[in-house]
Amino acid sequence: MTSGGPQDIARPKRRPPKAGHPLDSAFDFVNGAVGYRFRTGASRKDALARAAGFGKGAVPTIIDATAGLGRDAFLLATLGAQVTLLERSPEVHDLLREALARAAAESPELAAVVARMTLMQGDARELLPGLRADTVIVDPMHPPRTNSAVVKQEMRLLREMVGADPDALELMQAALAADCRRVVLKWPQRAAPLQGLRKPSHSIAGKTVRYDVFMMTGR
Repeated sequence: MTSGGPQDIARPKRRPPKAGHPLDSAFDFVNGAVGYRFRTGASRKDALARAAGFGKGAVPTIIDATAGLGRDAFLLATLGAQVTLLERSPEVHDLLREALARAAAESPELAAVVARMTLMQGDARELLPGLRADTVIVDPMHPPRTNSAVVKQEMRLLREMVGADPDALELMQAALAADCRRVVLKWPQRAAPLQGLRKPSHSIAGKTVRYDVFMMTGR
């Protein structure tokens, strides 16, 4: 895994997360739900993988324009994809970088996954014009659900840290203008469409989210 350049995390070392940070447990690729998925094996038949462009013999290169907790990018990397993660929050970037370093130090198998991930800090709207991939995935901070009790605590904490994404439409427009073959918008299943955005080529439904896929014809 690289982070904005080869000098970052060249030799990951096992170290505990920063003590006392409320999101420490959320950035964990060894234990919990993400670790379980890694041990049991992610599937190319999953909605996210299909939306990203995995198919028979097809392993896309991917840009995750809104890295956040890094879970989607990590699972896509376990399927063999080279994934570039963009995160504009310096604090979230640092937490994610440390979590990936811990995972890489855990086992050779996890290190191989992390090696397929490149982490960059900055605004995706500024970084995307200089990047190229088969697929760009955009997962903006979703509109809050009316029943806050069903929202996971870690997502509430992340929202408090980075705030909302009022520029979600601008981010999608930057993704649609990027050098890629498809753009995937991850959006709550029952949420209203992102206002001002054209209709997707097709959508793939997950359990609680849908993946709106925009095919870039002629590229």
